Amino acid sequence: MKSSAEEISSLLHAWCDGDRSALEKLTPLVYGELHRLAHSYMMRERGNQTLQTTALVNEAFLRLIGSKQIEWRDRTHFFALSANVMRRILVDLARSRGYQKRGLNPKKVPLDAELLMSPDPDPDLVKLDDALNALSEFDPRKAKVVELRFFGGLSLSETAEVLKVSRNTVKRDWGMAKAWLLGELKGREIDGS
Repeated sequence: MKSSAEEISSLLHAWCDGDRSALEKLTPLVYGELHRLAHSYMMRERGNQTLQTTALVNEAFLRLIGSKQIEWRDRTHFFALSANVMRRILVDLARSRGYQKRGLNPKKVPLDAELLMSPDPDPDLVKLDDALNALSEFDPRKAKVVELRFFGGLSLSETAEVLKVSRNTVKRDWGMAKAWLLGELKGREIDGS
């Protein structure tokens, strides 16, 4: 009998090869995990969350299954890309709320208004995204570690598997990236940006 990880990987390959029934079998297997990851992330957010967990999962899943260019390698690859998609959704939403609040032209975010819980942007998420983008300019691997661990909820071992490095390398990168990001975020607070 296949493990859940093997079954998900097998279904992803079948789906990429054109088997439409594979997506029907895949959906219940990954949806619960996506929901758990999104919920875990949302629990770490400040109290003024702007999005319900289910809405985030639905939007991420629709974007993932709508992309025809992705050749899924395995379960870990799927959840790594899910982390990236969730990050983009949350940051886009936070930025769009900030633009609306300042009266600028908002960026269109395809989420229903009734799914929103608060009209206020999450400035910490936007600052984190800016800092993470700055980190990726000079150390893309450390930025990817943060994305996979923080936004994707991947373990050290799963992150190592995605990045094809050792678990110890991921652990080192994770510690260094967290320290760098903390310094960057504190510097941004002092600069007032």
